Amino acid sequence: EVQLVESGGGLVQPGGSLRLSCADSGFIYKRYCMGWFRQIAGKERERVATIHPTDATTFYTKSVEGRFTISRDKAENTFHLVMDALKPEDTAMYYCVAMRYCTGGIGDVRLWGQGTQVTVSS
Repeated sequence: EVQLVESGGGLVQPGGSLRLSCADSGFIYKRYCMGWFRQIAGKERERVATIHPTDATTFYTKSVEGRFTISRDKAENTFHLVMDALKPEDTAMYYCVAMRYCTGGIGDVRLWGQGTQVTVSS
């Protein structure tokens, strides 16, 4: 069974940084756009960042552009989301995903990770 397993969440002060990682047990990154969604309390899940399987083009939601960076490590079959200049409004559960289209929505997600909590607070 293919799984996505996240790690790296936690508590950080505003302005700080965190790195999330996602281990892909089934090498599905070769077939799907990989990325991250998040769910802020009381809101719907939103796509945060994705990376194309072929050419590694990256896509970001506007609120995180310039602060978050998605990357992949093919050798370790792992994806990372480096989050800099974190704000309290970035507090959310973050999910690693495999999806059909890099600019798609929830309906295009084919596999979800279990989620990791990120809390930005002083």
